[in-house]
Amino acid sequence: MNTPQPEPAVRISLPSKGRLAEDSLDFLNACGLRIYKPNPRQYEATIPALPGLAVLFQRPADIVVSVRDGSVEFGITGIDVIEERRGANGDLLILHEALGFGSCALRLAVPEHWSGVDDMASLGRYAAALGRPLRVATKYPLLTERFLAQAGIAHNLISAEGTLETAPAIGYADIISDLVSSGQTLRDNRLKPLADGLIQTSQAALIANRRALKSRPLALQMARHLLEFFEAHLRASDELAIFANMRGSSPEEIARRVFTQPTIAGLQGPTISRVVTRDGDPNWYAVNVIVPRSRLFTAVGELRAIGGSGVVVMPVSYIFEEEPPRYAAMLRALEQ
Repeated sequence: MNTPQPEPAVRISLPSKGRLAEDSLDFLNACGLRIYKPNPRQYEATIPALPGLAVLFQRPADIVVSVRDGSVEFGITGIDVIEERRGANGDLLILHEALGFGSCALRLAVPEHWSGVDDMASLGRYAAALGRPLRVATKYPLLTERFLAQAGIAHNLISAEGTLETAPAIGYADIISDLVSSGQTLRDNRLKPLADGLIQTSQAALIANRRALKSRPLALQMARHLLEFFEAHLRASDELAIFANMRGSSPEEIARRVFTQPTIAGLQGPTISRVVTRDGDPNWYAVNVIVPRSRLFTAVGELRAIGGSGVVVMPVSYIFEEEPPRYAAMLRALEQ
């Protein structure tokens, strides 16, 4: 008699090195999904909170290829490499496009001494005056080619894997197409980004293999778990819970006062419960509301204005919806 074999673990690939790798681990930890990696030299790990999900570590660009080809079910990497390497077969799905870290942008940058070359129109005129195609160094040939072709600028792409910022100074390229965060590295190398030379904005995203989601129930279940944690954490990160004591004749009477204030009405409304006082006064209530972090001092002022006291403010770890909106969007995408 053959013993049924357990279903293989679902896998997620994370960046193996650099700032994106560190930020990915910090993000997962903040979501309550701590990575357990007993040997720092190993390229495998687990997430104790999600049994059945194995963790691999790869280069950001390799993550896209692995998910696209189906050797890995999920991945976290940048939108820049996703759009460069996702392919045309539709097997790669972006489940969450804005994880809130790894922000940067793929931009065209030219030497500072190119006077009057500040946008794409002036770059086109400069290129025409050269009498030859512009030499463009980049690690993103697909995105850069598409952008320059749409602008009608004659060019030759030069693939490069090392530091691009030195290419114009050395002389093997005229301009570069590269990722920019603060822009300091460009300034250090006497380069300037073109005002409208934005090719692709980027930040970390969660991706998945379409075929795996359609054929493996465990993969579909894991997609929901990941999106539940991610969306609940991201929504809560901008919110605060405020508690205050308030005197009133009834919960409804206090709620009416709360609803006169624009900030403290809460998600659906305030949570109001009776406070058991030492002297037995039945007219004290505790009011609990959720407010945007950016509106904290306004919210405290509104509570005080309607009789609130003893105000306590606490961070919110998660806000779970009935169903993660991006999970519903994923299910619709799988039907196409």
